[in-house]
Amino acid sequence: MPITLENVGIAVRDIEAAIAFFTDLGLSVLGRDTVSGAWADTAVGLDGNHARIAMLQTPDGNGRLELFEYIHPDAIETEPTLPNEIGMHRVAFSVDDLDEALAIAARHGCHPLRGVATYEDLYRLTYLRGPSGILVMLAEDLRKR
Repeated sequence: MPITLENVGIAVRDIEAAIAFFTDLGLSVLGRDTVSGAWADTAVGLDGNHARIAMLQTPDGNGRLELFEYIHPDAIETEPTLPNEIGMHRVAFSVDDLDEALAIAARHGCHPLRGVATYEDLYRLTYLRGPSGILVMLAEDLRKR
C-alpha cells in the first residue's frame, strides 16, 4: 500500500503569531478556515471541537504544516517538549542560509536553545523554540554553498 505524508498538525495558542513566524521563514499559506460540527468531533475525537486552522506549505511544495488554535474546548497549556521526551518531537526545515533564518526567528523572539552546531562539515544546525513553544530545527546543508 503506498503512503504519503499529508501534513504535520500543531496546536498553537496564537494562530496569527504562528502564521507570521512560519511565513517569515518562507512557508506560504494555502488556506484558512474555522472548523466545527459533528464531522470535526468525530475526526478529532473531541466533543464540541471548534478551531481556527491554517494550512501552510514549504516553497518546494513537499512539506505542509496544519496549524490549529482551539476555540472550544479550551486549549490545554503544557510544558514545552524537551528534546529527549517521547512523543511528537520537533519540526525540521532545511534552509539556504541559517544565519538569515535565525535573524528572522529572532524578530519573533525565537532563539537557539544553546547555539549553532556544525555536523562533520556537512550541516550547520540548531534547535529553537518557535511560537507556542514548538521545537523547530533549522539546518543548512554546507555542501550547497
